[in-house]
Amino acid sequence: MANKTLVAVFSASGVTKRVGEEIARIAGADFYEIVPEEIYTLADLDWMNKKSRSSIEMNDPSARPEINGKVADMASYDTVIVGFPIWWGVAPRIIDTFLESYDFSGKKLIPFCTSGGSGVGRSDTALHKDVSGEVKWEKGRQINRANEAEIRRWLDEVL
Repeated sequence: MANKTLVAVFSASGVTKRVGEEIARIAGADFYEIVPEEIYTLADLDWMNKKSRSSIEMNDPSARPEINGKVADMASYDTVIVGFPIWWGVAPRIIDTFLESYDFSGKKLIPFCTSGGSGVGRSDTALHKDVSGEVKWEKGRQINRANEAEIRRWLDEVL
């Protein structure tokens, strides 16, 4: 079986989705958007409001927002590139939901993030707790723009 790659992203504002679509195009990978069952509104994303939905979720490590839909055949992928915006220094809780929903045994997982102010930080290694079994993790990378040359260099390193 040939190596098959999936790029799975959660994007609240569209930035991470655009980067993920470009990664998928360059890598010749399939693309899957992680869509919340309940779409985030601008009020939900107000990180300055301690009572906003995103603030409440991020302050509760056990929060697992529901996902609308599933990857059709996760078993067919050898590599999964997981993209997300940085929220409070880590991946949004919906990424925990995604990673806990599938068996990634024997796969390579490659995180990437987008962020307006902070880098990858501990976001990539914090995700390791959500995955059981033998998984090969690549170091996470911050990619804020769909820059083809930068993405190609990164893919050459991790794929």
